[in-house]
Amino acid sequence: MPPGVFETSKLTAMTLIPTILSGDPEFRLWSRAGDHQPKAFIRLSDGQSLLQKAFARAQQLPGVQEVLTVTNRELFFSSEDEYREIKREGMGTSFVLEPVSRGTAAALCAAALQVAQVHGEQAMMLVLPADHLIEQQAVFEAAVAQALSLAAQGKIAALGAPPTSAQTRYGYIEIKDQRVAGFIEKPGFEQAHALIASGRYVWNTGIYAFSAGAFLRELQAHAPGLLLDVQACLRTSRTFTEQGFSQVQLDVQAFQHVPGLSIEKALMETTRQMALVTCDMGWSDIDQWATLGDLTPPDAQGNRTQGAVLVQGSTNCIIQSQGRLIGAVGLNNLLVVDTPQAILVADKSQAKDLQGLLAQVQAQGLAYQAAQVQVTPWGKEQLIHESPGFKIKRLEIAPGASMSLQLHQHRSEHWVVVSGMTHIATGDQDIVMSPNRSAYISAGQKHRLYNPGKTPCVLIEIQSGNYLGEDDIVRFEEKLMA
Repeated sequence: MPPGVFETSKLTAMTLIPTILSGDPEFRLWSRAGDHQPKAFIRLSDGQSLLQKAFARAQQLPGVQEVLTVTNRELFFSSEDEYREIKREGMGTSFVLEPVSRGTAAALCAAALQVAQVHGEQAMMLVLPADHLIEQQAVFEAAVAQALSLAAQGKIAALGAPPTSAQTRYGYIEIKDQRVAGFIEKPGFEQAHALIASGRYVWNTGIYAFSAGAFLRELQAHAPGLLLDVQACLRTSRTFTEQGFSQVQLDVQAFQHVPGLSIEKALMETTRQMALVTCDMGWSDIDQWATLGDLTPPDAQGNRTQGAVLVQGSTNCIIQSQGRLIGAVGLNNLLVVDTPQAILVADKSQAKDLQGLLAQVQAQGLAYQAAQVQVTPWGKEQLIHESPGFKIKRLEIAPGASMSLQLHQHRSEHWVVVSGMTHIATGDQDIVMSPNRSAYISAGQKHRLYNPGKTPCVLIEIQSGNYLGEDDIVRFEEKLMA
């Protein structure tokens, strides 16, 4: 869509496209969700992830037929898996896939251009960060209806939450004469207390409602460079569309030139079209382990535990186990998180400062990487063990999924089916593999695994050879991302 083509049009029949911002794959809470799974994929005590809760919140809104997600390309398959578990029949999904994170301004600009092209400038968008919790769905829906009414008048409506404490980890919106007077991003401790005492500020939830056309017109007025850069990127990006599904893969080279800005800095602080809806919907941003731990009810000593945990003489601790037994004796105010990948022990007061530690882990390439689950176009794989000359993996092939036809020049592979059923195509034959059956693929032999069934197939793969690098693969056909 060329610049200057955002003409005002009357809202005849409202099309609402909830737009989930699922963000940066580097932003995570320790290793709970895996190295390639940021915090939106964390499963809460009810079994749902934060991303699933955002999607469920969106599809419950009246009249919604499609949910758009802006996320990193690495997270596409994981996101599809999450949605598949909870998506109601007939609900469409669309994706804008970023090669790198350039901030919420670029993400929303790309989303608005896509919505305007597919649904028209009059289509409404509701921005939903993926890592938030909202306890009161009915209050949320009433606030959204009010925000959409304002958006129909050309406004950009923000949802604000009444503050309950002087938080330094949230942004604030200033209210003056019932209007938005300004934004403050994550103030210091003393400033946060002053904001609360003034009575003129609410928490910025990051939830916005606007029409695609109004949003693009405001970007054209206040951030024209960003708009032009994203438009140029879309012209060289790949698009895939089928019934009930669409996907835009943003061009890597072009998107890297887009300014990295938050939408507040790029637009919300300067536009005169801001409107505010304040609502007490039980909102919280899960931005650190202490916040997540608070969702678990405490015992009489203030300890919040999940999994196999035994506590003695300890107070005010958050302790979570994903398998192994944790024994805690005489501890106070500690955060202990045990995952298959790593163990975290921290003072709760320091829980917000883990990004530096994560950066060290990633920079040093520590051994905990071996336990990570990798999401692939055909399912999942997990490295179990690696030694000179052999490697053991757990493979899970999703229903209806297929690997590309391929061969390996330096390694052979042995497969044992644990559960489900799969087929092995070797060029001259098709072998059906059921539980307890095994197969051998020699180096240089073409092969492909595929699962035509309706349940996942789990295999153990043993690789052997003088070179076991992941680049030892020759593909004869590529599966599309969608």
